[in-house]
Amino acid sequence: MSKQRLLLVDDHEVVRLGLRALLEHHPQFEVVGEAANSKETMEKVEAIKPDIVLLDIRLPGVSGVEVCEDITQKYPDVRVIILTSYAEDEMLFSAIRAGASGYVLKQIGGDGLIRAIEAVGRGEALLDPAVTQRVFQEVRRAVKEEEASAFVNLSQQEKHVLQLVSEGKTNREIAKALYLGEGTVRNYVSSILSKLGVSNRAEAAAYAVEHSLRENL
Repeated sequence: MSKQRLLLVDDHEVVRLGLRALLEHHPQFEVVGEAANSKETMEKVEAIKPDIVLLDIRLPGVSGVEVCEDITQKYPDVRVIILTSYAEDEMLFSAIRAGASGYVLKQIGGDGLIRAIEAVGRGEALLDPAVTQRVFQEVRRAVKEEEASAFVNLSQQEKHVLQLVSEGKTNREIAKALYLGEGTVRNYVSSILSKLGVSNRAEAAAYAVEHSLRENL
């Protein structure tokens, strides 16, 4: 099995020396270069074509996130692991959007870092356990926002009518439940179909279920 060729990027020489000392003892790793800033990093990536770049998120001048994005766009076969002392949400999500394969806090320790590099070398994506829960929370929040936006054009009353439509209720039953006239309900249903861009009650009901209307009432 060929060794994983690593490029170490940190503006502190002592950090790079420590990483090199740790990783060069691993039989499957080969440290093929170091860089201290964004310009050096891109030059080394172009010249060396490492398998994995261990990249500090805070670099002088251009941020590590911007460097990560440059690497992943120009050299898609090169994987990037972000190394940072910070567990800030905005940095985390910026790194993910920039294409990082891993996000690891420097407090992880030697064995944890080695396992992270091995995982990324196998093609896996990896997050430090300390930030994983934040990602799940953000994903859940984004899903809820997307679901809510599915009904943004409906009034609250139209949402209630649609919910009852999704439960299979007739116009008469909906009118009774909401203390409305049947003609008013028909108008609501017609408006709902138009706003959702569907052609019948069955499609409207399916839309309501698919986008979790009940949770957005």
